[in-house]
Amino acid sequence: MPSGSDETPARCHVVVFANEKGGTGKSTTAVHVAIALAARGARVAALDLDHRQRTTGRYLDNRAATIARTAVDLPMPRHATHDGVSEDGYAELFAQLTHGSDYLVIDTPGRDDPFARCAATQADTLVTPMNDSFVDFDLIGQVDPESFKVTRPSFYSELIWDARKQRARADGATIDWVVLRNRLQYVEARNMRRVSAALDQLSKRVGFRIIPGLSERVIYRELFPAGLTMIDSKQFGAMGLSHVAARQELREMMAALALPEPVPASDPAPASQPLVA
Repeated sequence: MPSGSDETPARCHVVVFANEKGGTGKSTTAVHVAIALAARGARVAALDLDHRQRTTGRYLDNRAATIARTAVDLPMPRHATHDGVSEDGYAELFAQLTHGSDYLVIDTPGRDDPFARCAATQADTLVTPMNDSFVDFDLIGQVDPESFKVTRPSFYSELIWDARKQRARADGATIDWVVLRNRLQYVEARNMRRVSAALDQLSKRVGFRIIPGLSERVIYRELFPAGLTMIDSKQFGAMGLSHVAARQELREMMAALALPEPVPASDPAPASQPLVA
């Protein structure tokens, strides 16, 4: 089990996207956050811990290829993918990516993983995307089948509680846990109200914030092969009404994440190019 005690430069804010359930839009959201931060002029790095699917790594590889092919200057984070095996390799990548960066965005696998657990203890902001259903809610809490009131936190809430305690012991820092309601469909109003009420109850018990995420839109899947995001829609002419709405969702999500402004540093920003993992 890798240690979570690696020291992070004070100026680098670590944002970890973590959920042991797949299909929640975790990687898409992580990439959009990384690009949105880079578009603001921040020095951003990204680390993909899912060496099997490599969704974030492939997304950013595709983006680098698009930049090379079109010669269009797009905001581009440094990025790497961990091999999923070596503890030393993880520590080295973490150190490389945090050095000279304002933000490090880490995408974790949709399964239990020792490096994902380590990353959780290193997070300054821990984001757990979830779909608006009790299937996804079950990961963090259990509800009564008749009243839909929360009966107890689930294993993942306990895992994050342990991560917070480890972090507090390591350096006294507090992890800001954010549950992000992704892929809202607005079709089952009663179910949405029940999930929302359960989240409110559980947030008071285990201490997370709830913010809106990104809706289910075909455009996100269409952008992947070119590595593009809604941040890039003006450069590539994709500005239909649904795209405008998606950009607004992204702006609202970024505002709700409430990430701190970068602390100016004397070190020059590293070149924005992929690392060899």
